[in-house]
Amino acid sequence: MVDRASALQCCVDCDKPREACGVFGVVNNDDFDIARMVYFGLYALQHRGQESCGIAVTNQNGITGYRGMGLVSEVFSDRILDQLGGSIAVGHCRYSTAGGNSVEDIQPLMANYKGGRMAIAHNGNLVNAEKIRRTLEESGAIFQTSTDSEVIANLISRYSIQTDDLEEILVKIMQQVVGSYAVIIMTRKRLIGMRDPWGLRPLCIGKLDDSIILASESCALDSVGADFIRDVEPGEIVVVQDKEIRSIKGAVSSKPRHFCIFEHIYFARPDSFIDGASVYKSRLEAGRMLAIEHPADADLVVGVPDSGLTAAIGFSRQSGIPYGEALIKNRYVGRTFIEPQQKKREQSIDIKLNVLKEEIEGKRIVMIDDSIVRGTTTRKLVQMLKNAGAKEVHMRISSPPVKFPCYFGIDISSKNQLIAAKKTIEEIRKNMGADSLGFLSVDGLVKTPVGALERGFCTGCFTGKYPINPTEEDCSDK
Repeated sequence: MVDRASALQCCVDCDKPREACGVFGVVNNDDFDIARMVYFGLYALQHRGQESCGIAVTNQNGITGYRGMGLVSEVFSDRILDQLGGSIAVGHCRYSTAGGNSVEDIQPLMANYKGGRMAIAHNGNLVNAEKIRRTLEESGAIFQTSTDSEVIANLISRYSIQTDDLEEILVKIMQQVVGSYAVIIMTRKRLIGMRDPWGLRPLCIGKLDDSIILASESCALDSVGADFIRDVEPGEIVVVQDKEIRSIKGAVSSKPRHFCIFEHIYFARPDSFIDGASVYKSRLEAGRMLAIEHPADADLVVGVPDSGLTAAIGFSRQSGIPYGEALIKNRYVGRTFIEPQQKKREQSIDIKLNVLKEEIEGKRIVMIDDSIVRGTTTRKLVQMLKNAGAKEVHMRISSPPVKFPCYFGIDISSKNQLIAAKKTIEEIRKNMGADSLGFLSVDGLVKTPVGALERGFCTGCFTGKYPINPTEEDCSDK
């Protein structure tokens, strides 16, 4: 669940939108070290959430787990992992928010219901969660966290009074909740995955020997040596018990696909495949399309580390302008949080990035980045290149201008904090101090996920057109 107040908590990458979390679950049919497998799976998904994480396991003692604030490598030690043996496990990494950074909000959420004990991990944002929460509270439900996972847990508890069939309960829940979700639920005997009917958030299935895995991205399967089987389809419930995988479809009416295009632009790891499309090739294609739509007369193409590098390669290949390095990233800065004053934001960029003066001095530079949100970082980077001797700096962005908030699990700031919502492209260029500025068009962007052209995408943060009308739900409460 995304708290818009988190925009006040700015990190080194303060100009980037932030994702909610990553999920990873395993049914262990091969007697391996399940806790360490989930640990490595979460490590591979660390880019999706860097503030807190947790692992829950089911064994002869029931369902237990460990959660903490920090990176996966900071929270879990060998001593802790040694205590987390089991036959089924689920893990979660997330961004905490200014209003939800307590241990209680860290997932997986573990709770009891009539059918026993369960653990839930959720990626996404239920736009009607507040409405459901108020209804449940009026009927006596008590909430301990601000997460959507607890809303789902309370619904499971409520419907379990009517039936003991968890799969029937989840069908009812899927018919009630609205928004984006990739959910993994663990009970004593089963691992269950659910994906929203629009397919907004990713979820895939993998296999290692006889063991079954559910994960946000295929790169997490690669990290543990598992084979990719397929993506969970939009609106599908997948039930894994022992070695069997069962699919429940038709729980909700069919919806047009609206996969979040920002997964291809920025969030997903470049070595992942999502819904049949290579993220790396999508970013290469975005850079190629950008060179066609907004060519530049320049001497060198450079990318902003790390998210702009692949698109920069694509731009270079299409334009014939040599690709090079101009910005060197300090990879040991860590997750240093700073005050939200502009001056301190700009100082943080000096710490994280440095310019190769000998590479750019006297040259006309094309600098590629994946997006501009507030514009603070971009402005500073342009200044850094010019101060280092760049003759010209031409900014090219491998996505359209971000003009609207996101309601589906991405912490894109409110509209008044988005520079493209307030300024024209020419005004942004002047604000950046760039010699020219070009954004990839929406039409060009949706063609970039190679191999998935027949699939629809959510482009609401660029166009204001959402698969779910925010005015019909209680998005404003988020």
